[in-house]
Amino acid sequence: MSVRIFVICGMFAFAALAGAQHFGRMGSVKDNKIGLVVHGGAGTMERGKMTPEREHEYRAGIENALRAGWEILQHGGSSMDATEAVVRTFEDDPLFNAGKGSVFTAAGTNEMDAAIMDGKTLKAGAVAALQHIKNPISLARLVMEKSPHVLMAGEGAESLAKEHGIELVDAKYFFTQERWDALQKAKAAEKVGGNGDKKFFLSDQDLHGTVGAVALDRNGNLAAATSTGGKTGKSPGRIGDTPVIGGGTYANNATCAVSGTGDGEFFIMATAAHDVSALMEYGHKTLEEATVAVINKIGKLGGSGGMIAIDKNGKIALPFNTSGTYRGYVDANGKFVTEIYR
Repeated sequence: MSVRIFVICGMFAFAALAGAQHFGRMGSVKDNKIGLVVHGGAGTMERGKMTPEREHEYRAGIENALRAGWEILQHGGSSMDATEAVVRTFEDDPLFNAGKGSVFTAAGTNEMDAAIMDGKTLKAGAVAALQHIKNPISLARLVMEKSPHVLMAGEGAESLAKEHGIELVDAKYFFTQERWDALQKAKAAEKVGGNGDKKFFLSDQDLHGTVGAVALDRNGNLAAATSTGGKTGKSPGRIGDTPVIGGGTYANNATCAVSGTGDGEFFIMATAAHDVSALMEYGHKTLEEATVAVINKIGKLGGSGGMIAIDKNGKIALPFNTSGTYRGYVDANGKFVTEIYR
């Protein structure tokens, strides 16, 4: 059985984002058609500002998440199980802005969002503004499977979790010094009129981040899962694109599965994740063409970020218009590939 790998890398200048670049990678998985792509957030990532030790930690975190999902797919498990396992792994890792590593709101609280979607049935579950759920992605799946709803928020969602044995934790579980310091930095920057002063410079990693996974299983079923702690210093109650089905999360066996990361408001306005699927289904675009077009659309609106996607044939795309994205995938030889910079 022959194995073919196609890799296409490109950089495009966006008129709406001066100096911003796009980087995409296309590939195919083995003929048994299983595939997995993950991300841990997009933003400004400069090699010179990251120590080798820190980079190693991030790459290890991405690889751990890949392994959690890949073991499920290799043993014939579903894409739903694989994407949930990936995101749970990220949620338990304080390096990433989801679950344990969630950022703080302006009020000094943590509010988390998550979503998961089954490409076979188009059923989806999403949760928002959670404060006590250890693994929001599992509650999102519960909403999909055990309730008549798609999206639940706040106390109502947490009550459902209690009814079904989903693990709740005290709010202090989510405290990390790094995220708390980022909030203080954001407040200080606001007092001096922005973040232009080097003393108060805020990186994208200070401000926001998301984790996600897309997968194709042996039965040809696609799934997407996404989770986030939102934006540092956001207004309590603000909800981004992550739990908006068709915004930051979407899966359809007829086309592709997509998970987004970046400026959530722009992903919502662009209906980004669904737009990729629509361009493929109605515009007959390839996965590469569709994802590049949508990231370009977000850029023209003034937003930054990226997405991961996999189509029904196992081809993958990882475009973004920032200087980096924490991302990884399993190549045609079963090798784990982790990448950070453009």
